[in-house]
Amino acid sequence: MTPLAHDRYCDEIAHQIGLLRKVVISGADLSGTVPTCPDWSLEELVRHTGGALRWAELMVRTRAEEEVPEEQVPGAAGPEAVGDAAALDAWLAQTGEQVVATLREAGPDTKVWGWAGIASSGFWARRMTHEITVHRADAALAAGLPYEVAPDVAADAIDEWLQIVEYVQRTEPHDVVGELVGPGRSIHLHATDTGPDLNAEWVVELTEDGVRWRRGHEKATVALRGPLTSVLLAFYRRLPLNARQLEVLGDRELLEFWLERATFG
Repeated sequence: MTPLAHDRYCDEIAHQIGLLRKVVISGADLSGTVPTCPDWSLEELVRHTGGALRWAELMVRTRAEEEVPEEQVPGAAGPEAVGDAAALDAWLAQTGEQVVATLREAGPDTKVWGWAGIASSGFWARRMTHEITVHRADAALAAGLPYEVAPDVAADAIDEWLQIVEYVQRTEPHDVVGELVGPGRSIHLHATDTGPDLNAEWVVELTEDGVRWRRGHEKATVALRGPLTSVLLAFYRRLPLNARQLEVLGDRELLEFWLERATFG
């Protein structure tokens, strides 16, 4: 599927940063563990997300021709004070202004190093949109706050992740995603709360030549059904398959097999 417009990604990054800032200043325990990323506290999650945005911003702004080490990114670690929600919020606000301004100035076609085989500023606008969209879910879940995401963004996040899985299979054959190769198995993702214009259904085939996918409604070895936001979160292993809003039909073990090997974020 065609990615969203570049300006749409820029708008969404700004929107998601605003929502993440609301979590930071909500009174949530910044030292509390993030259930979906248990190695991190809420504050560490926020710092990671802001640092990733600053890393991408620096590479786009400098038109980097190779990966820039994260330790060379100014301000990537966040404020010196730990546990200071106001300082963390201010840092996020500045981060958002910088990355959105840089991406808008660059447009989608500026040549920049990218790790998924797409060397353009457009890659980073899309990648950072979904980076913050999913990590904002982590933050909301940790804070006990509701989470929703626009349908076009949620659907594009699934598209992008499937493309990343394809890329990793092609370029890193010894990665764990190589275990997904095999004949006669397929997965159907079906959003139950969107209209036909969005076509929020996916067929993922695990073939002997690798993963292949397309949008559409077809029978599969296993189907995951539910509201689009819930399907997105389950696909990123942020929501358990037994969540009340989800339905799994068919070979549940195949879906679990996929999720264990094809989730990176």
